[in-house]
Amino acid sequence: MPAYIIADVNVTNPAAYENYKKLTPNAVAQNGGRFIARGGQAEALEGGWQPNRVVILEFPDYAAAKAFYDSPEYREAREARKDAADFRMIVVDGA
Repeated sequence: MPAYIIADVNVTNPAAYENYKKLTPNAVAQNGGRFIARGGQAEALEGGWQPNRVVILEFPDYAAAKAFYDSPEYREAREARKDAADFRMIVVDGA
């Protein structure tokens, strides 16, 4: 069953965020993942959620999604984003 990582990103330093964006795709691909959404238009349909920049990643399963997050490659990207953006991120099983 696929799994998804969903992130709501508030970019605070666009130049630093560009560096983070360059580091992430390799870590995603190495764990069998792909980008489903990477920014673009988003709006709340119900409730009080006001998303900033929504990123959705798809992985073959929950273990692969967690392996991506814990990978050395993504750790490097997470380190690079510290001064670039604030993240709220979840992993969820697909249907």
